[in-house]
Amino acid sequence: MRPEGAAARTVTASRLRGLLRRPRVEPRSEPERCDLCSEQLPDTHRHMLDVPQSAILCTCRACTLLFDQSSAGGRHYRLLPGRRAALNGFHIDDMLWATLGVPVGLAFFVRDGATGEVSVGYPSPLGATHSAVEPQVWEEVRRGYPGLVDLTDDVEALLVHRSRTAQEHWIVPLDDCYRLVAVVRTHWRGLSGGSEVWDHIDAFFAGLSEQD
Repeated sequence: MRPEGAAARTVTASRLRGLLRRPRVEPRSEPERCDLCSEQLPDTHRHMLDVPQSAILCTCRACTLLFDQSSAGGRHYRLLPGRRAALNGFHIDDMLWATLGVPVGLAFFVRDGATGEVSVGYPSPLGATHSAVEPQVWEEVRRGYPGLVDLTDDVEALLVHRSRTAQEHWIVPLDDCYRLVAVVRTHWRGLSGGSEVWDHIDAFFAGLSEQD
C-alpha cells in the first residue's frame, strides 16, 4: 500500500456535527442550520460532500432537492446517496487484507471521481487515517465482488468490519463512514479502546442492518 506523501496522513473528520445522531443531553443554544443556505434544519436531514474540501455538509430539504435533481453542484458539491447494501458472500481473505496494509479491522474504501484512485480510511481515536490503495490491489478486491464496479465515485464507500469475529461488508454513503469515525472517537478509552467502544460499534452495524 502506497501512503499519500511520505507517510499515511491522519486527519479529523471535517464534519462530525450531526453525524453521530445520538440523543442530546442538553438542548442546543442555537438551531442547526443548512451549510449552504442557513435554513434551520430538522434533526433528520441529508448531507452533501464538498469535494474539493473533503467536507461533509448538512443540507436542508430545498438544497437536497436542488442537488438531487440537477447538475447544479458540478464537481464541487455531491449529494450523498441513501443506499446501504450488505454484500452477502463477499470476502477479503487475510492475505489480501495484509496486502492492503490496514492495521485495524474497520476500514472504508472510496474511489476519487477525478483521478480514479482509491483510498482507504479507518477510524482512530484522533479521527480518520487515510492512505492510497495500489490499483492492482484494489482490482483484486474488486474481482471478489463485481458489483463494486457500481460504487459511486466520491460519495459511496465499501465499508469493511472484520474486527474480532465480525465479517461484514457494506456499500454505504460516505457520511455513514464518518458517523463510525465519530463513534470510535467519542467512545474510545485508554490505549486499547475499552469494551464500551465495541458495544457502540456493534450497535452501529446493527443499525445498518435495520436500514438495509
